[in-house]
Amino acid sequence: MSLRTAQRASLVDQVIDQLKEQITSGSWQMHAKIPTETVLAEHLGVGRNTVREAVRALTHAGLLECRQGDGTYVRATSELSGAMARRLRTAEQLEILEVRRALEVEAARLAATRRTDTDITSMEAALAKREKAWAHGDPDGFVEADLAFHIAVVEATHNNVLMELYVDFSAALRASIAAAGGSLEQNYIPHDAIVRAIVAGDAAAAERAGHACMEHILIALTESQDLSA
Repeated sequence: MSLRTAQRASLVDQVIDQLKEQITSGSWQMHAKIPTETVLAEHLGVGRNTVREAVRALTHAGLLECRQGDGTYVRATSELSGAMARRLRTAEQLEILEVRRALEVEAARLAATRRTDTDITSMEAALAKREKAWAHGDPDGFVEADLAFHIAVVEATHNNVLMELYVDFSAALRASIAAAGGSLEQNYIPHDAIVRAIVAGDAAAAERAGHACMEHILIALTESQDLSA
């Protein structure tokens, strides 16, 4: 843990900045339990009340989660992802998929004109893992591999804002991919057309392939909701 002794001025703000740095740098990973107030106060050279106030501020911002009688855990990696997580917890699955469609279709279009050889290698490797997980009947592995594939496509856009937005959206995407996967047991959706279009540098084809994929998922989800109504 690379924490520095805090200076006298604006102690709470300094502690907030340092705790936030531990989160955003990955020193404290998602869902990990952070050190206790006593340990943090000792490392930072401040009182426990100062640490408590900083933790409270980061909890309010959505980066941390205090669990009574258990401890404090990392809940998000940025204020944006924290706010997004709070909003998406009350969102309908269809609403999430519609936003996912907007992001992924545009990402496929941009990736087709900006991808590098390294990007192509990443996409193909992620796609292979996705296929393997599906073939082995591994739903959890499939969700992670599918998300890794779409992240690889988004990274190929080399649009930093889009990449950050998509990563912040990823927690909700895991849920939507899992829901789609469950409803598509008899209707597997191949993603190789997206890769082929991106590799070929055909933006229009990549956009069509991404749109067709998401439309299939949206229709399947709508049908499954109608059946359960």
